[in-house]
Amino acid sequence: MNAKIRKIAVWVEETHREAGKAITPATRKAVAAAVIANPFAGQYVEDLTPLMDIGAELGGLLGEKCIAALGITAQDAESYGKAAMVGEAGELEHAAAILHPKLGGPLRKAVEKGAALVPSSKKMGGPGQVMDVPLGHKDAAYVRSHFDAIEVRLNDAPRANEILVAVAVTDSGRPLPRVGGLTKDEMVGSDGLK
Repeated sequence: MNAKIRKIAVWVEETHREAGKAITPATRKAVAAAVIANPFAGQYVEDLTPLMDIGAELGGLLGEKCIAALGITAQDAESYGKAAMVGEAGELEHAAAILHPKLGGPLRKAVEKGAALVPSSKKMGGPGQVMDVPLGHKDAAYVRSHFDAIEVRLNDAPRANEILVAVAVTDSGRPLPRVGGLTKDEMVGSDGLK
């Protein structure tokens, strides 16, 4: 593995009640986050290919950890998202290099299919800062019940020369969705939109 991983954290958030109503089955979101060394911290580098290759490694690794944490098969995954936060010695382009060119393919393999774009966010921050991982349905971006997010926060990351990278996967949409639009039962899932 090209990524120099300091730590990995994985957790599942379950919502059992919302607005006084029982949610059965509970909605579940899994997050897998890796804290990695930023090989380009403190310097401008034109060719960011090494970070793109790290993104490919992490897409599969973190996606598989989310599936395992949920205890589901890849085909049972419903939505996904990705995010990266660079420490202060990095730059936003380092986060973009990890997230965009190559992370999506291995993540799609981990969740089976994934016709829709993977929602993403990038930011610069420091230890203990919150990073939001946006979520959307993996096969149909117009499924509004799956527009969501989950927070990631590690008390000791990212340090100045690190990048915090997170992938989130769900086995459901938001609890009690009622804003209309395309439902997961109505989607086709072939074009990534509907």
